[in-house]
Amino acid sequence: MSTYDVYVANIAAATTQQHLQDFFTFCGKIASVDFDESARTATIHFEKPSAARTALMLNGGTLDGATLSVTSPTEHHDQESHESHHERPIDQTDKPRAGIAAEYLAKGYILSDQILQRAIELDRQRGISQRFLGYIHSLDSSLGQKALGPDKTISGLVVEKVNQAQAQAKSIDEQRGISSKAGDYYSRALASPFGQKVLSFYTTTSKQVLDIHEEARRIASQHPSDASAPSVDPAVHSTDKPLDADEAKQDD
Repeated sequence: MSTYDVYVANIAAATTQQHLQDFFTFCGKIASVDFDESARTATIHFEKPSAARTALMLNGGTLDGATLSVTSPTEHHDQESHESHHERPIDQTDKPRAGIAAEYLAKGYILSDQILQRAIELDRQRGISQRFLGYIHSLDSSLGQKALGPDKTISGLVVEKVNQAQAQAKSIDEQRGISSKAGDYYSRALASPFGQKVLSFYTTTSKQVLDIHEEARRIASQHPSDASAPSVDPAVHSTDKPLDADEAKQDD
C-alpha cells in the first residue's frame, strides 16, 4: 500500500511514539510511525495525501514543550471524494482544516496563530469537501425535520424561534436518541443555541483566527472530560493561556 509521508524533527525527550500517534491522528488515518528515539526524529506514514498535507500545516506546532519541525520532500495534494456521505462515515480528511485545528486546540495542544492562518488559507484554496458539506446540510435538515416538521432546518430558523426550536429538538432527541445515533459532535452542536455559528464555521471558507478559538471552546465545552490528556500541553490558546471550564461555558 502506498503511503504519504512527513518527516518530523526536534521531538522532545519526553515524547513517545504514542504521543506522536496521538498528535498526528487528527490529520487522518496513520499507516505507521517510524520513530528514531536516539535522533529524536520520526516519519509519519499516512494513508491519504490530504492527511499528509494537513500534517505539514502543523510545522511549528508544540508537543511536550518542543516546537516541531514537520516537512516533506514531496508535495501532497488533496483528493476529493465523490462518494455519497451515506456510503461511509465522514473521514477526518473530509473535514475543513480550520475544524481540525479547532480540535487540536480543544484537546489542549498549542498551535500558533500562524498555523491557524495556514488552516484558513488551505480551506480557501481547497474549498470545503463536498462530502462534508453534504453531511452537515443533511444533518441540519434531518434534525430540523425531526424537531420542527417537514422541510425545516435548525439553521434556517428565525432568531426569536431558536430557543423554542432547541427545546423541541432536545425533547425529541431524548426520546429518540438522535444525537447518540448520529454519534458525533456536529449533531449536538447544530441542535444547540449556537447551531447557526457552527454551521457557518464548517460550511464557509471566510474565517478568522478568533473563529477557530471560538470553535475550540465549543468543542471543549461538550467534551469536558477530554479537555486535556497526559500527552499534550495544558493550554488551548496559542498565547499559552489555559482554557478553563467556566470560560468555555461563558463563550457559549
